[in-house]
Amino acid sequence: MNPIPSSDRLVSVHSDIRGPVFVKAMEMVAAGTDVLRLNTGNPATFGFEMPDSVRTALMSNLDKAVGYCDLKGMPEARTAIHQYHLGKGITELTPDDIFIGNGVSEVVSMVMTAFLNPGDEILIPSPSYSLWTNMAYITEAKPVFYRCDESSNWYPDLEDIRSKMTKKTRALLIINPNNPTGALYPREMLEALIQVAREHELVIFSDEIYDRLVMDGLEHISTASLAPDLPVFTFNGLSKSHIVCGFRCGWMAISGPKKLKEQVIAAITKLASMRLCGNALTQLVIPSALADNESTKALISPGGRLYEQREATITALDTIPGISYVKNSAAFYLFPKLDKERFHIKDDRKFVMDLLEAKHILMVPGSGFDWPEPDHFRIVMLPKPEILHRAMLDLGDFLSTYRQD
Repeated sequence: MNPIPSSDRLVSVHSDIRGPVFVKAMEMVAAGTDVLRLNTGNPATFGFEMPDSVRTALMSNLDKAVGYCDLKGMPEARTAIHQYHLGKGITELTPDDIFIGNGVSEVVSMVMTAFLNPGDEILIPSPSYSLWTNMAYITEAKPVFYRCDESSNWYPDLEDIRSKMTKKTRALLIINPNNPTGALYPREMLEALIQVAREHELVIFSDEIYDRLVMDGLEHISTASLAPDLPVFTFNGLSKSHIVCGFRCGWMAISGPKKLKEQVIAAITKLASMRLCGNALTQLVIPSALADNESTKALISPGGRLYEQREATITALDTIPGISYVKNSAAFYLFPKLDKERFHIKDDRKFVMDLLEAKHILMVPGSGFDWPEPDHFRIVMLPKPEILHRAMLDLGDFLSTYRQD
């Protein structure tokens, strides 16, 4: 028998967050080397704990999750999600327009399978979280990358978006707050993006998983709240804001005029019914979690862990010649830039591998987020402040002699 080949759909699929450098890091860990894992946004790895509100809701309602639940999600959970989005100004939305999945990843897979045909194009920001790009490849659609401008706080370049519009363009993806840059888009930016979608009759996908992790007194504005006349798919969940990544608790809310979204909701319903239902245990905690704002606010306020970890990181980065960055306004990511003239970096994957081997620090190269130049990398700011500060000093020591010639 010949070796079993893989599907052609996976040729372009990549996941640098858990790619070859991650595999090397795990080999080092298995051999007894301590590795600081700044590759993935997994708060529990660094001692964060779920809020008491989540723990109590889970333990008090376990018996309710024994059987299959509604294929779209438990009614109580969808009602809570509906009320949450209404509170953010989203109209043209009912609980029946909400699908709860095993993480945002699952509902993204559902909607892209239900909506896109081979050859369709979706506009995706660069840099971007690779889930979206990979799902485009798997559905045999074409990801078309629009540039986010580092010199303008990593905001999307509207002219670049317009220049890449074709007859095959079906959707515009907005990731706000952004992963990997931590950028937060103001109302004016969102309104401009929405107007592009209006002009070209595009569906909007709005990934807002970090909407509750916004710092510095800023406010997150939900895309759909500004576009009641358009079909908008809003993606959110509890993984980061309530420290329950392993619960795989994400959802999708489909707003906009009913007549525009009926067919795609019917198609998504077919896919949701095939997998019977999302994990019922995790849905038990959604109402209590969404009612608990204080535990999340404590993390992002001065003195809170996420806030202080950011401050420790950038304070140390400021001492490293050849590194620049745009301070993040949300989430716990930073996407620094390496000076090309100083370091001569031609291969960012080699850069992060060399850093891993020299300093035992694991990061992700910018190309892992579909950034076209080998001059960026992502830092996950989740370890305690003193650990992050020390790691950035180690990075500076590494870069003091590093060149790719």
